[in-house]
Amino acid sequence: MPPPTFDEKSTAAEVVSAFADHIRGKNVLVTGTSINGIGFEAARAIARHCNLLIITGYNSERLKLSEEAIKKEFPTANVRQLNLDLASQASVRAAAAQVSSYPEPLHVLIHNAAAGLTSPYTITVDGLELQMATAHINPFLFTKLLAPKLLAAGTPDFTPRVVFVSSAAHVWGSPLEVQTLGRPDPAKFTPGEGYAWSKQAMVLAAIELSKRSQGRVNAYSLHPGAIYTNVQQREGRTEYFKEIGILNAEGLPNEDKFPWKTIPQGAATTAVAAFDTRLDDTPGAYLWDCVEANSKVAPNITAENAEKLWTATEDILGEKFQF
Repeated sequence: MPPPTFDEKSTAAEVVSAFADHIRGKNVLVTGTSINGIGFEAARAIARHCNLLIITGYNSERLKLSEEAIKKEFPTANVRQLNLDLASQASVRAAAAQVSSYPEPLHVLIHNAAAGLTSPYTITVDGLELQMATAHINPFLFTKLLAPKLLAAGTPDFTPRVVFVSSAAHVWGSPLEVQTLGRPDPAKFTPGEGYAWSKQAMVLAAIELSKRSQGRVNAYSLHPGAIYTNVQQREGRTEYFKEIGILNAEGLPNEDKFPWKTIPQGAATTAVAAFDTRLDDTPGAYLWDCVEANSKVAPNITAENAEKLWTATEDILGEKFQF
């Protein structure tokens, strides 16, 4: 049988089906799994085949609805809820402690949750700009705390994976300055540039995580595509998306500006990053439309900047992330 091929029209369910044998017996954690989002769609597709699916969210009611929807479709799926607010380091630590108490190892960690384009400038309880905190700094902490669970899943035939759902929007802004990481000047801050910086950080984190683990964990970042999800529909954000042209005057996807994907198509590249065994030889890769696309990263996405970001993030958290 020829190897599977995927493109911009592939769906998460199709990708997961192609690697079903590889997924069986695996335990997977997906952050940001509210219904009508690509994290939920990735989780829904994975639930059919994996041993354990851990779904996360900061809203208990929405988290419950996500589990109920998955279980309704796949009654035998093993789904476990995890309360996680990525805007709070205390919440991250509590969630990581809970996962660490599970008897199962963790094979795949998917960082899907993020604040999205946040306007106006918003800081977290830890004094950090919200977009950078939820997309990079606190997921970095979460990964560090779960690293023992990931390492415990490694075997001679399997390398655990960490997936960062970034965006092509990482090229929008100026290069990320690690000197002001998480604490940019509010007077100069724009939501779009803050979003770009947070997505640059995710690409850089995948590169450095793969390097520092020395082959014990493989990390990947990706652009899921332009998808109309609950991110654009959150209260207070529709008008901003209209202003920058992502949504049209009616608040719907601006098809004149972007080629839009469905939510199942948008989750497909996440599934590839999580399970496509052909990526084993290219840790740290950036994916687009279900294939490697390192040529599409911003010019500042370099090994040197990845190392600087790692060190700066450690400094903010006040602790080292070492393997």
